[in-house]
Amino acid sequence: MLAAAATAAIVLSGTPAGGGAPAATVPPTLGAMRAGAVATLRTRWYAGAGRWQRCLPARCGTASRDWGADALTEALYVAWLTGRDRSLLPLFRGLSAANPRYGPCARGCREWSDVPLWDAVAALREYAAARDPHALAKAIAAFRSVAHSPLYARGACPEIDYQRPNGATGLKTLESDANRILAGALMYGATRERAYLDDARAHYAAVRRRFYDRWVGLYTVYVLDDGQSCAALPHRFFASVNGRMIEAADALAAETHDLSYAREAAANASAAERELNDARGIFTDLQAENDVVTPLVLALYERALRGDAAARRWLVRNAAAAIQARAPSGAYGRFFDGPPPALVTMWESAGGLALAIAAGALSPARVAEASPWASAARVAVAIGAPPSAYRFAGSGVAFVGTLGERAGHARVALDGRPLLDETGIWQGLNYLSPHETVLFAWRWPRGGAHEVRFLPAEPNVKEGPSFLDLRAALTLP
Repeated sequence: MLAAAATAAIVLSGTPAGGGAPAATVPPTLGAMRAGAVATLRTRWYAGAGRWQRCLPARCGTASRDWGADALTEALYVAWLTGRDRSLLPLFRGLSAANPRYGPCARGCREWSDVPLWDAVAALREYAAARDPHALAKAIAAFRSVAHSPLYARGACPEIDYQRPNGATGLKTLESDANRILAGALMYGATRERAYLDDARAHYAAVRRRFYDRWVGLYTVYVLDDGQSCAALPHRFFASVNGRMIEAADALAAETHDLSYAREAAANASAAERELNDARGIFTDLQAENDVVTPLVLALYERALRGDAAARRWLVRNAAAAIQARAPSGAYGRFFDGPPPALVTMWESAGGLALAIAAGALSPARVAEASPWASAARVAVAIGAPPSAYRFAGSGVAFVGTLGERAGHARVALDGRPLLDETGIWQGLNYLSPHETVLFAWRWPRGGAHEVRFLPAEPNVKEGPSFLDLRAALTLP
């Protein structure tokens, strides 16, 4: 299908086409964005009793475990690092009290391996801030529930863990192993028990062999292990796992004084800053709700504090752009260079909150960009099964559709060039009820003629078959 947005556009004013707030007359400073993000975490996202809202507006229930809740806990930890505000400590203690208590995962266990390990790292953040020994104990128990289980380290490459016990689906995700490495390094720092450091080093070496794309300098997130052979699913570059691996390598370098870890962390950070952006150099999150960006923000913020100028520039540049993705609730959409959706989930918002907090501490006087999306042109489209295309003249485009409508994904090429991250648009994955949202956004430094082409995707056990259903397009002049 070919659609010409410029000839049938309806100009919207006052309210962004994605459903957010009117553009500010005077953009705020990053310092003001930081203060707003901390307040939003405390008063809108935090539900009390150690639980986080799953979405804003708050109508999706609450959670106290797994990666969405843990990403918000980590955003709170960024706030702690930037100001050592002791008024945050009761929140950390509440989160620690609500943490699940993990026991051994033996025969009959159905726990996915990444869940306790996400929770272990979150508990270690709570311990680092509040020094609550119960948080450390829960982190250790969560870590051991995976590390001491016989159900995950199986298959043709048992040195990395299956996501599900006994290899159900054959999927291995770096979400498990990257969190395991970082948790091991942090627990060694807290306890000086050598077994944690040894486990972290062994799993780090295995991850480098199985998940690392040496041509790009980034980690893909999935390996498929059918029991006979292991194959990485290429070019699925999650912000979460790359951020975890950067921080883990830096932590291992600090604990072992092995400079090879430091060099690998620096190379990984440089690749993330260089490769995962739109044409304006703004990070673009293509992973639906299964990825969270907070780990990348935190890893780069820690590097910026140690003098990494490139990491500092990335944080400040992205935060200045991300104001356009902020909804009236104070929540951030996952596309920092795009409009905010009407409903914002915990998974997509945590990264923008952490980004605003970190950059606001680094460069508080920097003024954010003015948002152009309030006057974006919006047209209804019916872009379905690929191959299909959308042509327009302008400097930016966003596509709206229903997340969670049906399993499936489509690859994306811009002006004849396929995106480096081959996820493209993954419309099927959703952890709440299906809802309309921004599925893709991209901006260029200036206006011009552009073509967005949607290409068929190879089916796989995680992302499903080739599928696409876009309902609206927004364009910028």
